[in-house]
Amino acid sequence: MKFSEQWLREWVNPPLSTQALVSQITMAGLEVDGVEPAAAILSQVVVGEILAAEPHPNADKLKICTVSSGADRHQVVCGAPNARPGIKVPFALVGAKLDDFKIKKAKLRGVESFGMLCSERELGLSENHEGLMELAADAPVGADINGYLQLDDRIIEVDLTPNRSDCLGIIGLARETGLMNNLDVCMPDIQPVAAVHNDQVAVHLAAPEGCPRFVGRVVRGVNLTAATPLWLTEKLRRSGIRSIDPVVDVTNYIMLELNQPMHAYDLNRLTGDITVRQSIGGEQLTLLNGSETTLAAGTLLITDASGPIGMAGIMGGASTAVQSDTQDIYLEAAFFAPIAIAGRARAYAMHTDAGHRFERGVDYEGQVRAMERATQLLLSIAGGHPGPLIDTVSEADLPQAIEVRLRAARVARVLGMVIDDADIENILKRLEFEFTVDPNSGDRAWLVQSPSHRFDINIEADLIEEISRIIGYEALPVTQPVATLSMLEATETQSSDKRLKQRLIDRGYSEAISYSFVDSELQHRLLPDAIAVALKNPLSSEMSVMRTTLVGGLLKALVHNQNRQQSNVRLFEMGLVFHQQGEKALSFDAIAQQERLALVLSGQRFPEGWANTSDLVDFFDLKGDLEALLGAQGLIFQACEISGLQIGQSARILKDNVPLGQIGLLEASVADQFDLRAPAYVAEIDLSLALRQHVPTVQEISKYPF
Repeated sequence: MKFSEQWLREWVNPPLSTQALVSQITMAGLEVDGVEPAAAILSQVVVGEILAAEPHPNADKLKICTVSSGADRHQVVCGAPNARPGIKVPFALVGAKLDDFKIKKAKLRGVESFGMLCSERELGLSENHEGLMELAADAPVGADINGYLQLDDRIIEVDLTPNRSDCLGIIGLARETGLMNNLDVCMPDIQPVAAVHNDQVAVHLAAPEGCPRFVGRVVRGVNLTAATPLWLTEKLRRSGIRSIDPVVDVTNYIMLELNQPMHAYDLNRLTGDITVRQSIGGEQLTLLNGSETTLAAGTLLITDASGPIGMAGIMGGASTAVQSDTQDIYLEAAFFAPIAIAGRARAYAMHTDAGHRFERGVDYEGQVRAMERATQLLLSIAGGHPGPLIDTVSEADLPQAIEVRLRAARVARVLGMVIDDADIENILKRLEFEFTVDPNSGDRAWLVQSPSHRFDINIEADLIEEISRIIGYEALPVTQPVATLSMLEATETQSSDKRLKQRLIDRGYSEAISYSFVDSELQHRLLPDAIAVALKNPLSSEMSVMRTTLVGGLLKALVHNQNRQQSNVRLFEMGLVFHQQGEKALSFDAIAQQERLALVLSGQRFPEGWANTSDLVDFFDLKGDLEALLGAQGLIFQACEISGLQIGQSARILKDNVPLGQIGLLEASVADQFDLRAPAYVAEIDLSLALRQHVPTVQEISKYPF
């Protein structure tokens, strides 16, 4: 997330430099990815006012403007279509430097020009160069543009972990900053907006578990041609969002400020009541980006009498989108449960700012506040006549606050220092946690409930983490760990995986660790008959099923090495494989998992050297490694046909007549599908059987040898 430092300081302004503030934010657990200037500092650029604009005698598209810079008047030739008397614009004086070029006195088509009137692109603020950048009517003529536009600002980018969704808005970042500096947060004055008419849209929550709260309001007579104020567009720009129109700008601003995504509908395009429900498989929806989407069953939708008009919490539909001629709008601010939104955007190959917030969790008590703030801003920018605010809520389906027991003794033990009870209670108050002293506890303890904007407080350790953050990790004492050492029980009939790994390393193998989620098509080529466990919410199409063999991951690692001129490769991996048992309904009980050891061998037999031959490895090299690893006694290699392996160079492995695994040369067609550049020999065995050790039996020597 990107935000303006000055915007944050409007809410809470600690006496810290930018560097100290960034360091403090990072130490609070909100990692700062980068800091950059909001714009290049401009010299000799001031607020100018166009006093007159006459047509150029020798060019149809040019105008001769008389511009006031406060103390003087200047003649400037300008080609911008919106250059007209009375507007105030950025004015670069002769000698100013813009984007590596210097403004000089010039003559355009025979007319002298002293300076340049600037667009946003020429100031380095955006790519917009369709016309001059128009400033507010009350902009002081002659004022330095850096100060007027507050260009001496920094854009801070933070990389938030999924559990801290409350900091995806200025309100959350201000809470954290105020918390660290023991300062109060200056919230904007948000007052209820009085309705001037009674128009409203009825809302029905047919899926309250997914949408327990839906706040709406009708606003009539909105002027979409009104210009969004510069202060608002600049805050959007510095957060990485471009200005579109007053309605979209306001909803985006509320999302960034109060961490509440909103959506606006063209009221006259709505048909009947609004219903929030789950989709029926096969329904069609055209989204705002123009894409036609066929909906799977179980997707949360916003619908009206005509059908779906939006994918809840992700993107609105095109049929009810606000257009340039829209005058009446319906504003929405809803709470969508994270579990109802999580993964839906990825399933439809989309990622939106709204979905990013909803799937992590937004404040379920912040919708009314966001609606009032948005209405205030919209009326001040684009005018209009607001209706009543309608809050449709299913109280039973709103998130329930979890009560967590916090023990003072546990805090002291985990942090390594005793913290006064009064200090703990003060920290809980500053975190806006509600708490009471546990009356049933012999030791000092509290029963704590987190506020509605925190979804990450579930256990005692979460509360202790919050206390340590506020105290400061650097303030925690460094203590040496104290441990009681004792010999571990060991059995002679079972080896350890560590010992097995060491034996493989001694024989020149390197350990690989691959994902348990794999490409279903590649896995099917290796084991066509295996029933893989499919994922409902895969990270990508290449990680859609759980692996039924370790060989696929090793082959991808082999290809990775071969593509980097590393042709002599010996790899092994120990890990779990997963199988779905028959036709049972998918559940934990229906998934069988087994620990396996897999090896892959490719390239030359010996390291490159003047005394070594360049012979390639073969079947018997891998067979010999397994015999050295497991012991040749009782080990049988039984030739047979195995799927994915070359006929005549594949075998089933048995130990004491118990099936252990398989070994062989990868079939040429499979090797081609993996893009292998050289023959590869693979083996995969049951790790639990491989760890069994033969214990020799000892008998007394016979007294009568003859």
